[in-house]
Amino acid sequence: MKTEDPVKTRAEKKKTETAKIGKAKPDTIKNRPAETEKDLTNKKELALAVIERLKKAYPDADCTLEYDQAWKLLVSVRLAAQCTDARVNVVVEDLYTHYPDVNALADAPVEEIEKLVHPCGLGNSKARDISACMKMLRDTYGGQVPDDFDKLLELPGVGRKSANLIMGDVFGKPAIVTDTHCIRLCGRIGLTDGSKDPKKVEMALWKIIPPEEGNALCHRFVLHGREICTARTKPYCDKCCLQDICEKNL
Repeated sequence: MKTEDPVKTRAEKKKTETAKIGKAKPDTIKNRPAETEKDLTNKKELALAVIERLKKAYPDADCTLEYDQAWKLLVSVRLAAQCTDARVNVVVEDLYTHYPDVNALADAPVEEIEKLVHPCGLGNSKARDISACMKMLRDTYGGQVPDDFDKLLELPGVGRKSANLIMGDVFGKPAIVTDTHCIRLCGRIGLTDGSKDPKKVEMALWKIIPPEEGNALCHRFVLHGREICTARTKPYCDKCCLQDICEKNL
């Protein structure tokens, strides 16, 4: 007996649904019914297909921030806000030459930290957060980065995205890092409802992505978002390994 490809079947059904939504009144779209178990199952199947294809496309995907100690990744993640990872990697070299460990950076005047991190933008707020974070690591955790998500969130300048990155990359625990690439791609592909809220996207992805796959998948989203599914130019859909299952193309 012939079996249906769940991803292809979903794609065909989505075409019909999209056509109907296109004719619907705005209030009809706004009040669409909540996600059903069937919707969730379809998204899980789609997620598995996305994971496997991106694994083949980016087998060696990893964090693009360079670090050799956990506390350094904390610093780099804070500096990476509204700044490229490439620039951060250059700036921290000089920063660590002056302040090579947690204690040295904790004792450093905020004004001196700001001078060194200024090329990353938002120098004052980033310097203050880095200083306060290093002081808390020194005074509360003996210079060590805690391997507990909630404790990471208590560190100055650390949000859910940063905490997830630390949990996944440093401690090898399940993590989903909802950066701008992840949020954009998940909305386009159809893994989420298009929400731009990082926490909502994270919670939605936890429901459909195997925990052991989350961290690596998010790194692959970054590479795919930079190379193919771009934000500032028209996406290169003709080169995309997800072209036939992506909601944007249905």
